[in-house]
Amino acid sequence: MIAMSASAQRKKVMNLPKYDLDPYHFGFILAGNQMHYSLKMNEGFQLINYDASYWPEQPNSDSVALYSLNAVPTPGFTIGIVGNLRLGNHFDLRFIPSLSFGERHLDYKIKEYKDGAESFVSFRKSSASTFVEFPLHIKFRSKRLNNAAAYIIGGANYTMDLASQKKKEMDISNPDGTTSTIVEGVRTNRNDLALEIGTGFDFYTNFFKFGIELKMSYGLGNILSQDEYIYSSSIESMRNKVFQISFTFE
Repeated sequence: MIAMSASAQRKKVMNLPKYDLDPYHFGFILAGNQMHYSLKMNEGFQLINYDASYWPEQPNSDSVALYSLNAVPTPGFTIGIVGNLRLGNHFDLRFIPSLSFGERHLDYKIKEYKDGAESFVSFRKSSASTFVEFPLHIKFRSKRLNNAAAYIIGGANYTMDLASQKKKEMDISNPDGTTSTIVEGVRTNRNDLALEIGTGFDFYTNFFKFGIELKMSYGLGNILSQDEYIYSSSIESMRNKVFQISFTFE
């Protein structure tokens, strides 16, 4: 019992005791993300009937109407480089240029009128994204407890989608044998600015600092590039929304 008591009272060895005093340091990040769209529909969009030409994949309908539209998130991944500048005992400025890969789905349900009959057609349009990201964060870190510390972050992130669908097109065959080029699915703008907030924990090992972080990103701009087709004409605004769990090695 005396030996156990003496062991419990012994102070735990601090790994990297002067790590947080360095003016700057670098590292890298590996993360899993879930990309999503935040949709705002036009008021009364379900009551608007369109000519069949507004749904070029089904040109033989008498008229069509958008019944419902849902955004479905999918998992992706992120890699990046961490640059950390010490601002004070508990504050850091962090710049983390990253490359993110992911995909979003848009599930449509169309009400179709043909020869006096009404029917519903469901289909999915996929939107792949490859984001080049330039997030700038302020990090507030708690007082270190042995070899661990908690923190929160907040900041902004400028993103550029290299796989933007702004110019994505498809060719269809007309009844007279000619070919027409139309837009396939929803087109999006390439550039966006997002606000980000997150929280995490740092763990100090013998050789490096390991971090686990949970972050949410919400785009400020309307990325929808609207056209006359049924895929986007009923959408008032579309914004990026991303959840991310990160593992940092610094």
